Amino acid sequence: MPDLRFACTQCGRCCHHHNLPLTLHEAIGWLEDGGDVQVFCEAAPWPMEPPPDDLRAAHRRRRSFAARSGACPLRVTVLLVGVIAGACRHLRADMRCGIYARRPMVCRIYPAELNPFLALDPSGKACPSEAWTQGAPLIAGGRLVDADTLALVERRRQADHDDAPLKQALCRLLGIEVTALAEEGFVVYAPARGPLLAALRVARDASPEQLAEPTQWRLLTASIDSLAALHALGARFVDAPRADDPFRLVAVTGKAAAAPA
Repeated sequence: MPDLRFACTQCGRCCHHHNLPLTLHEAIGWLEDGGDVQVFCEAAPWPMEPPPDDLRAAHRRRRSFAARSGACPLRVTVLLVGVIAGACRHLRADMRCGIYARRPMVCRIYPAELNPFLALDPSGKACPSEAWTQGAPLIAGGRLVDADTLALVERRRQADHDDAPLKQALCRLLGIEVTALAEEGFVVYAPARGPLLAALRVARDASPEQLAEPTQWRLLTASIDSLAALHALGARFVDAPRADDPFRLVAVTGKAAAAPA
């Protein structure tokens, strides 16, 4: 990865047509401000603990919760995503953020990557070319070097870890129990704003006993090979999605995913 500098040009491009991963606390504020939040679910079969040097597995484990699908152990990752169609509701006419002082952490981290295994590629960002030719060093020697951004990334990763059991409680409250397989896509739920906000508040204040209550999950896949593997693991799965299901399957195609990891 080449060394990169970065300085925001305030073009506003990154504030349009975006899926914004939020912490549980941020999702509550986003809904209170009148925004829309969807719930993205993916899961990895977890028949045994990976070795300590498997850093990708450690990253997934840190931001997920343990669950089961039939006889198959899982790690379920749930993302709370602020959906922005068109311009963000907080983007002002002068291309400045109307909630700048309390904007979500991913907005503060941008254009750096939250996923430690994803290299920053300027061609995949909305920023104009001049944004990458000025400002303070952002990437040097293949590593993120901006101290403020580094601190924000660590805070956000810790929030993902802390939120994982609360998201498990949230899914139980909303009756969410179908998930896609990791690397294949996401099962996406779009609960109504009022019930979702109420459930988020309850999950935020859940007791340890409530957080420990188990949920049985079902897996949804469009892959024949994955379906055979799930059968072998004793997992429960969705035979075929129906038009009246409260979720949809969004597949990952190439490098483009429905929501950032």
